[in-house]
Amino acid sequence: MLQSLAGSSCVRLVEQHRSAWCFALLVLGYLLYLVFGAVVFSSVELPYEDLLRQELGKLKQRFLEEHACLSEQQLEQFLMRVLEASNYGVSVLSNASGNWNWDFTSSLFFASTVLSTTGYGHTVPLSDGGKAFCIIYSVIGIPFTLLFLTAVVQRIIVYVTRRPVLYFHIRWGFSKQVVAIIHAMALGFITVSCFFLIPAAIFSVLEDDWNFLESFYFCFISLSTIGLGDYVPGEGYNQKFRELYKIGITCYLLMGLIAMLVVLETFCELHELKKFRKLFYVKKDKEEDQVHIMEHDQLSFSSISDQAASMKDDQKANEPFVNSQSPTSNDSSLNN
Repeated sequence: MLQSLAGSSCVRLVEQHRSAWCFALLVLGYLLYLVFGAVVFSSVELPYEDLLRQELGKLKQRFLEEHACLSEQQLEQFLMRVLEASNYGVSVLSNASGNWNWDFTSSLFFASTVLSTTGYGHTVPLSDGGKAFCIIYSVIGIPFTLLFLTAVVQRIIVYVTRRPVLYFHIRWGFSKQVVAIIHAMALGFITVSCFFLIPAAIFSVLEDDWNFLESFYFCFISLSTIGLGDYVPGEGYNQKFRELYKIGITCYLLMGLIAMLVVLETFCELHELKKFRKLFYVKKDKEEDQVHIMEHDQLSFSSISDQAASMKDDQKANEPFVNSQSPTSNDSSLNN
């Protein structure tokens, strides 16, 4: 008997604090996922980093042996300056001297990456004035971009998601939940095809050093706004129609972000996902006094309305010659 009472009390305790337990499991799962990612990345990438370090060390030693007049300190100072310029998007290579980072099209591409919070990092402001303007521009532009994308997605999702689901639900009688799931899967497949697979194939052709996997990787990193910056299109020295290419990439990023937000909003409106998200939310509890007051007001209002309705019925019953027709019918008869 004591065991049954203890079990029932434990079940009752879990049910009362169900949201807190789910939230704790969510936090634990997220931390474990972070640790899992760190372990995998470290085990996969650390050997390649070690090989690259050994290769660079051998090249440096060979270069110093072939150029005895150059000291190691002078070489390191030169390399540090080159790496610093490279971090700002300026290369000392002869084949890259013709590409300017701050012409109009490149600046337009940079502005789009800043406002969309993608931030590849391949081009950054050099001057103090440019850095100050970037801060002010971002503070105003990022909320403005969120407002713009939200307004666009809110209008698109009406025609792309809600009306098609209601059409199949009302016209053909299918279950609304089933239609919503099928529609979300179809929309996700179309988005992946139009904004990931097809652009990846195009980038693999236009970019000389990219294969399909690297192109797909760029599309995903860009449209997810991660923006690592290890792959940036249009930076090749022999890139044809570079200005037009940069404008096309800017349009692709903007349209891709809108498509991604539409897909995410479509999946978020699924009943199953809404029910799943509620497991981790805090329930809004009302104070007992407010509940009692609301219940008392509702009871008093309902009793008054019931009394008024009964009084009207009694009056109608006591007046046998009252016409039962509606006022509109009386008006029509008078007009006739």
